[in-house]
Amino acid sequence: MEFQVNNSPFNQEQSELLNRLLPSLTESQRIWLSGFLAASQAGAAMAAVAATAVQEAPAASPAPVISKEVTVLFGSQTGNCNGLAKKLSKKLEEQGLQVTLASMADFKPNNLKKLQNLLLLVSTHGEGEPPDNAISFHEFLHSKRAPQLEELSYSVLALGDTSYEFYCQTGKDFDKRLEELGGKRLAPRVDCDVDFDEPAAEWMNLVLGSLSSASAVPAAGIAPGESVTTATESDYSRTNPFQAEVLENLNLNGRGSDRETRHIEISLEGSNLQYEPGDSLGIYPENHPRLVDELIAAMGWNADESIAVNKNGELRSLREALLRHYEITVLTKPLFEQVAKHPSGAALNELLASGREQELRTYLSESDLLDLVTDYSLAVIPAGEFVSFLRKIPSRLYSIASSPKAFPDEVHVTVRSVRYEAKGRDRYGVCSVQLAERVESGDRLPVYIQHNSNFKLPESPDTPIIMIGPGTGVAPFRAFLGEKEETGAAGETWLFYGDQHFSTDFLYQIEWQRWLKEGVLTRLDVAFSRDTDKKVYVQHRMLEKSRELYNWLQKGACVYVCGDEKKMAHDVHSTLETILQQEGGMSPEEASEYLLGLQQQKRYQRDVY
Repeated sequence: MEFQVNNSPFNQEQSELLNRLLPSLTESQRIWLSGFLAASQAGAAMAAVAATAVQEAPAASPAPVISKEVTVLFGSQTGNCNGLAKKLSKKLEEQGLQVTLASMADFKPNNLKKLQNLLLLVSTHGEGEPPDNAISFHEFLHSKRAPQLEELSYSVLALGDTSYEFYCQTGKDFDKRLEELGGKRLAPRVDCDVDFDEPAAEWMNLVLGSLSSASAVPAAGIAPGESVTTATESDYSRTNPFQAEVLENLNLNGRGSDRETRHIEISLEGSNLQYEPGDSLGIYPENHPRLVDELIAAMGWNADESIAVNKNGELRSLREALLRHYEITVLTKPLFEQVAKHPSGAALNELLASGREQELRTYLSESDLLDLVTDYSLAVIPAGEFVSFLRKIPSRLYSIASSPKAFPDEVHVTVRSVRYEAKGRDRYGVCSVQLAERVESGDRLPVYIQHNSNFKLPESPDTPIIMIGPGTGVAPFRAFLGEKEETGAAGETWLFYGDQHFSTDFLYQIEWQRWLKEGVLTRLDVAFSRDTDKKVYVQHRMLEKSRELYNWLQKGACVYVCGDEKKMAHDVHSTLETILQQEGGMSPEEASEYLLGLQQQKRYQRDVY
C-alpha cells in the first residue's frame, strides 16, 4: 500500500517521503517506530488531560514525576559489552529514565527481586562460558537461591563469535533462565557476531521503544556504530579507526629461534586516543594477498569486478574487497549453511546432517574459504552472490605493552607470528603475518583503543601484584611496570614469565633486569620449557614458590594472568587452587570459593584469549 494525497492526511511531499522511507525499514526499525509513535500519542493525550485538570481543579502542588527505573548490567571480558552498556545508559538517561549501570560482578544478586526493568549485555567466553565478571551472577541466577521474578521486564543483548560452537551461549542462558523465573521480555534477545554494531544498535532501539511506550517518554534512537563522546574523547573508535603511523617494527627473538615475535611501536599523535595499562589495541588487518589471489583464481572470478562492501552500497574491486573487507580464513557454521542452500552447494548438507556434528566441527576448524570452494567445487557461484555470504573481517585485539606515561602519544604491542602448513598449503595468522612481513616503519594501520576495566592495576599504589604471563602474555606487564616506574608506586611486584629458550626467547629481558636492579620489579621467576630435559612451565615455578605466593595473597596481593585461555590460564587457575589447598589447608571447594571471592574483589583478573 502506498500513501497518496487522496487516501491519507499527508500532502504530496510528505506522501513521497513516506513511500521512499517505509519500504527501506527493517522489521526492528518498524517496531521501534511504532513504539515511538505510540509514546508520542500517549504523551500528547496525557498533556491534554493534565491541561484540563489544571483548568478544573483548585491550585495545588504539582504531583511528583517518578522516572521509570532501569538497571543495566554487563558481563564483559574484553570491554565490548561495557562500552555498549555505557552507550545504552546514556540514551536511557536522555529519555528521563533513572539508570543503574553496573558490572555483573558488582551487582548484589539479592536485589534482583526489587527490579522492574533489567537489561543485560553479555559476551560468551571460551567454550560457552560466562566472562570472568559474570561468573558469580550466572551461578546465582542458575541456583536454587534465585528468586521468582514475575514483576520483572528484561531483555538480553548477547555478543559472540559464530566461529565458535557455543555461539552467544551465555546470553542464551540468561535469557532462558530469566524467563523460567517468570520474567517478561521487553524485547527479544539479539545475538551478535563479531561485527556487532548494527544488530546492537537495533536491539537498543527496540528496548528504547518498549520503555518509552511504557513510560510515555519519546525514545531517542541510536544509529549503528554511533559513538558516545565528550569534548575530551577522541573521534576515533572501533567503527571509525585511526590511521596510525608505525614507528618501529622489531623482531624480539634471537637468531635461531623457532619463533618470531614482533615489538611494534605505533604513533597516536593527533588522534586524542587515550588508554591505560591493561587496555588493548584493536587493529583491522588485511588478508594475505597470496590467499586472495588463489581464491579468485580457483573461482574463476574477475579481480576487478565491482563489489558492494557495506549496506550503503560502496563499491570496491573484488580483490580489494577480499583483501580488506571480508573474512576468508575462518569458516563458520552459518556460512556453511548459507552456501549449502545454493544449488551448487547441496553436497554440504551431508556434513550438516544429524550425527555428523564432530566431522563438521573438525572441517570448520581445519579449513579456510579456499578449502571450501575447492573441496566442494563451488566455482559456479558468482562473486557478488558468494561475497554476500561472508562476514566482515574482524579486528584483532592485542594487549598494550606500554605505559602512556612512559611513552606519550605512542602505543606498543607484542605480536607472535603464526605460520603452519595444512592440507599441503602454507597458512598464516591474518594480522600477525601482515605485521611481520608487510608492515614497515612509516606505514599506517587502522587502529582503535579497546578499554578493559576488567584488567587494571589496583587503586592503591601500595598493593602488591603477582603477574603471570608466558610468551606474549607478558605484554601488559611491561605496561604495568612502566606505569609503576613513572608514578613511583611502592607496592611489591612479582613476575612469572616463561617461553621456550632463555637464549633466544626471553622477551624484553633487558627491561626486566633493569627494573629488578632499580626495585620496580621485586621478584622474577622464569621457566624455559625447552632448556631442560623435563618441560617446565610457569605453573611449575608457582608451585616451587607456593609458600611465598600464598603469603603474598594473605598480604592482599592482586593476581593478574594474561595469555592462552585454553591451556595456560586453566593450568594456572588449577595451580592456584592447589597452592591454596596445600598452604592454606583449604578443601577443593573452599579453594574454588576463595578464588571466586578474589575475582569479585578484583584481586584476580585475567586477560585471556
